[in-house]
Amino acid sequence: MRISRSIAPAVVALALVLALPSEATPHARVRDGNDDKPDPFGAACRSTVIGSQVIAHCFNPYVAVDRVRLHIECARWWDIDSDGAQVETGPAQTVRLTGRCWKEVRSVWFSHQRAAD
Repeated sequence: MRISRSIAPAVVALALVLALPSEATPHARVRDGNDDKPDPFGAACRSTVIGSQVIAHCFNPYVAVDRVRLHIECARWWDIDSDGAQVETGPAQTVRLTGRCWKEVRSVWFSHQRAAD
């Protein structure tokens, strides 16, 4: 079966367009020097709950000083939740934070704040 004379030139033109290099091909990205990533920040914190006691350790692997706070939410409605004092955690420093409830602990979390330069 022969391709008709009107379709053959269109097929050849389409094949040439698809086979020839084009300026629309993707190029590798070039860095412009304006890096929008913020500096790494934030101490890594781990907590352990033993009964009504909370013990936490925070390690700061970064250069910036991190002010870490321990927050404890108690399970009982009458038990007072607590927010610990800020502790400055310098570079390559580990700090220990403690707190407690009268009865059970519902949740524990940490807040981080950059120290003023």
